[in-house]
Amino acid sequence: MVITEVRIKLMDDNNENERLQAFCSVTFDDAYVVRDLKIIEGTKGSFVAMPSRKLTDRCPGCGCKNHLRARFCNSCGGKLDEDRATRDADGRVKLHADIAHPINSACREVIQSAVLKSYREERERSKQPGYVCTYDDFDSDYDTTYTQVGGEMGPAPRYRTHGSHGTRGGHAANHEAPAQVARKEKAEGFGAGIL
Repeated sequence: MVITEVRIKLMDDNNENERLQAFCSVTFDDAYVVRDLKIIEGTKGSFVAMPSRKLTDRCPGCGCKNHLRARFCNSCGGKLDEDRATRDADGRVKLHADIAHPINSACREVIQSAVLKSYREERERSKQPGYVCTYDDFDSDYDTTYTQVGGEMGPAPRYRTHGSHGTRGGHAANHEAPAQVARKEKAEGFGAGIL
């Protein structure tokens, strides 16, 4: 596994979360991208946090999902136990789970070294006149997807999509006006012919 590209998005100086220094994306073997890694200033220097999601649990009353810090259910309004989150070995509350992460310390060190090196280089580039961040145009390099057509794998048609979202499942961007789309869906979709 070779890290072939790291893109950095520096945080503004007026950032409300002073510890968050940057977001980054890492490309492996020119084939696989992991996005939304964070560079955070810790007590022993900067470190890389892997992309994560908020952990949730279900309301005992209605079954609706709620973030572990929620004091009341988002659906029924019932009071939730404030001490329901699990704790790690150090006694800290576990509120997030990594989406992607290295499974050994050697891999973590390779990723962290490459990301922090790119972060330092990006900070230096940002001081130059005419600096442009490359993080936001990440999808423009990777807009070919592969789909199965007639039993063979091949490149899907290239479509321009919304901003930097990239191609999702090979679907084309809809160029019809929203009112036309709504009328068409109503005429052809669920409940067609019901007035």
